Amino acid sequence: METMNVAYVALTGFTLWTILLTLLLVGIRGYNSNNGAKIALNNFSPTGSDMPGFGQRVTRAHLNCLESLPVFASLVLVAGLTGQLGMMESTVMIVLYARLAQSIVHMISTSVPMVLIRALLFALQVLLMLCYAWQLLF
Repeated sequence: METMNVAYVALTGFTLWTILLTLLLVGIRGYNSNNGAKIALNNFSPTGSDMPGFGQRVTRAHLNCLESLPVFASLVLVAGLTGQLGMMESTVMIVLYARLAQSIVHMISTSVPMVLIRALLFALQVLLMLCYAWQLLF
């Protein structure tokens, strides 16, 4: 059996993390409709602003993943289609680990130090994806 390229592993991990956050969000919304804040299932705000703190933070962490996943997936797809996956091999897991850490930090707290850590983790992801795009084009 052939092993999967590390870029595909990172993309699959990113996708799986997004799905896990989706399931967590569904659980929180279900809880808040039945037991917690008594929010009707058909009245949830897509931003999570109507949910208590942790629910809001999970919603935002989930949306952050949804915003970045298409960009990352596009870069991996183009690299794969053009035979350039090798340029990602040494750093692509950093994108995944930074994404996981960013989400976890987001769910833990929105204090100023944690927001700064989140920003650093996000900047790392963006910088790496920018480097990939640059290398793919030039």
